[in-house]
Amino acid sequence: MDPNNRGPEEYGHDGDGDSPRQRPPRDPLTPDFGQSRPALARTVQLVSGDYLLTVNPVDGSEIEVCPPGERPSRPRKLSATERAELDRAAKPPVPAGLNRPALHLLARQDERERLVRLLARGRSVRLTGPAGSGRTSLLDLLAEDCSDLAPDGVIRLTGFHRTADDLLYDLFYAVFDAPLHRPARDELLGYVREIGAVVILDDVEFGGAALDELLDATPECAFLVATTPDVPAPSADSAIEEVFLSGLDRAGGVELLERGVGRVLTEEEANWAGDLWFESEGLPLRFVQAGALLRQRDELRASADAFDEFGVFQETQVDAPFEAGDGHDVPLPSLAEGAAPAALLATRLSDSARAALRFAVALDGEVPHQAHLPALVGDTHADAALGELLGCALVSPVGSRYRLAAGVQAQLEAAGYGTDTEAKALAAARHYAWWAGHPSVTPERVCAEADAVLAALGILVPAAVPPAEDEESVTVQLARTAAPAFASGLHWSAWEQTLQLGAEAAQVAGDGGERAYFRHELGVLALCADQLDRARSELEASIGLRGALADKRGTVAGRRALALVSDRSGAPLGIGATAGEEVPDARSEESQSPPGGVPTAFPPLQSPFDNSTLVTNRVPAAPVPNRKARGGLKGLARRNLVAAGAGALLAAVLGTVVTLGATTNPDNDDPSTKVGPNPSASQGLDDGSLGADVPKNGDEGDTGEATSRPTDPGPDGTYGTSDDPTPTDTAEPSDDPSGTKGTGGTSSSPSKTPTTKPPSSTSKPPTSSTPSETPSQTPSETPSTTPSTTPSTTPSTSTSDSASGPASSSAPASTSAGVPGSSDAGSPSATGSASNAVI
Repeated sequence: MDPNNRGPEEYGHDGDGDSPRQRPPRDPLTPDFGQSRPALARTVQLVSGDYLLTVNPVDGSEIEVCPPGERPSRPRKLSATERAELDRAAKPPVPAGLNRPALHLLARQDERERLVRLLARGRSVRLTGPAGSGRTSLLDLLAEDCSDLAPDGVIRLTGFHRTADDLLYDLFYAVFDAPLHRPARDELLGYVREIGAVVILDDVEFGGAALDELLDATPECAFLVATTPDVPAPSADSAIEEVFLSGLDRAGGVELLERGVGRVLTEEEANWAGDLWFESEGLPLRFVQAGALLRQRDELRASADAFDEFGVFQETQVDAPFEAGDGHDVPLPSLAEGAAPAALLATRLSDSARAALRFAVALDGEVPHQAHLPALVGDTHADAALGELLGCALVSPVGSRYRLAAGVQAQLEAAGYGTDTEAKALAAARHYAWWAGHPSVTPERVCAEADAVLAALGILVPAAVPPAEDEESVTVQLARTAAPAFASGLHWSAWEQTLQLGAEAAQVAGDGGERAYFRHELGVLALCADQLDRARSELEASIGLRGALADKRGTVAGRRALALVSDRSGAPLGIGATAGEEVPDARSEESQSPPGGVPTAFPPLQSPFDNSTLVTNRVPAAPVPNRKARGGLKGLARRNLVAAGAGALLAAVLGTVVTLGATTNPDNDDPSTKVGPNPSASQGLDDGSLGADVPKNGDEGDTGEATSRPTDPGPDGTYGTSDDPTPTDTAEPSDDPSGTKGTGGTSSSPSKTPTTKPPSSTSKPPTSSTPSETPSQTPSETPSTTPSTTPSTTPSTSTSDSASGPASSSAPASTSAGVPGSSDAGSPSATGSASNAVI
């Protein structure tokens, strides 16, 4: 794991001489003086479900819908050889300088045979045992026994700090060859259903419904789940078998101790082993550690004998001088030291091993990889310290790494190894921040150290303080370099935790740019997981922070991701536009219809001899929330243009109606003499109503029904409305010979009384209408404020108009033309009146 020795297969370094990072030859004696070009930012492109994700560590990841040509083909299953190689690589490395006897499993033959029988029948088993009971050693033997039971062999996974979803993805990558491809949830379930293997899970931390979900998703797999008693049990209706692993008996404990020491125990040592068995409840881990204590005792006694024989000083591995009795005999450890031997074992280790233990305590039990120990400890030979720790059983394998063994963390903290936790965590964070950002380190190697990185962040973030002005936050730097590597390495649970911790650290440090980056990445991650609401909130927060910092490239990346969220959710963006930017909904608003609907360009003309009434059907406009706030001045201008176009269109229709009325007049009278005295709706442009009449209380302007309008002056000389108690004329047929039905049962007759027009600020002075020579030529003087596209035979039928444009002022105000209604032209009923068409 030396970052200076990069392989040709990592990140496209295939030995091409044209590579921008090709370094010139260096003097082997002065390797640090060589000049090199700056490394380019590592961007990795992968497919996650339906998305194409480009991990960009500079401006933030970019996400888009995956084009059809970029979608990966169906992954193939790995061969047996490839699975064996993958399993070998997943095992923890063998420590350097390790020289300890191989211990064989004792007193577990019955459990071993029972587990093999259950797995051979396809049954899933839950192996429960306390920490230190030898579960991992038993699983190693079971993996060899079950290698030929399933078509896909044996898959070994670790459940330490892993969820059920994480294990499903781990199982998928252990069987299928799918580099840089993270299938969606539905695709994943389809793939894992095809897997037929014996899956061995060690250190599982969940049970209940989560365990049932894992088992149901893989019906062709037989699971062997190893866990501790404090983990929740499976559900009551689960079909998983329970096998409990207990401690060793006294004879087994003594035999294991003798194998660890490599000799037969003395009577004193055998009695001491019996007391230890009673104190430790027969846990094998305690006897392995006790064997290490006896080996150290033998080494100390041998060193004292060599001093007497040769008379020279022999360097020992004792941290403090020990007191030897007669014959330089080292006494046996006490029973308390045998039950909790970590502190005593550590005092007899080398300085590098003790320093490695301090780092492990600071990192919550995570032991750094042996390649990192020389840089952390400051000793070039510190990589051999891991072998010392493993030989004393102070560490145990967990997945592809090592952790402190059960109970060692608490014992070392009680011995004072946890006094400088923050200082050690800070030193580890500096080292991992440099290492994770090195161009030669692959994402897979960073993912292997994910737990150590997360442990360092978990220690430093809660205790973080704002750094000095000229200093950079180490915690933010570590999260910034590790997060893209976790994303590229498909370790997304670690990616999410790193982003959350990095956002908290950036907030404490007051770094708005880094905080915007972490929020952007959290939004992209939520989008990949189809958590659209969370993705929207995170991306909007990131865009706001980057907008305040004038980060244009980051803002563009955030807006693209936010547009994809809006497209997936079907909801508008809902993010306010900053100065100089276009409102996201402006373009969609331009294509919206005006509130009253768009009138027909040229409606079909109605025959003037048709007695039916044409009422324009107006569809009420759907309420648009805060249109002015969304559109601003642009929206107002668009509405004015729509209204102006509608007015011009209605003016053309009005000219057509007037022409038809003039051509159908049998007496060839001038239609201009039939203009009524009442004001037009287009004559009030100074009242702020944009050329439209304001309906009175009780009017139903948008329903398409007839509304009340001013009528001719009554006998008292006042203008009445439909609100008056006196009923107005209706369009119903009448038995009266005049052809009309008057109010209150009286028939209406042509009025000879001159009517005057009320004064208007934009119209001519009111004039009196000249009485017509015949009753059939009496104009209809009832004004209307709605556009009527065809003549109407009803005296007072009208519709309302809610909008008119400035162009309507050039059209005639109102028109009334006498139209023959039947062959009898001498009676009042033989004529009809055309409806007023106004804007």
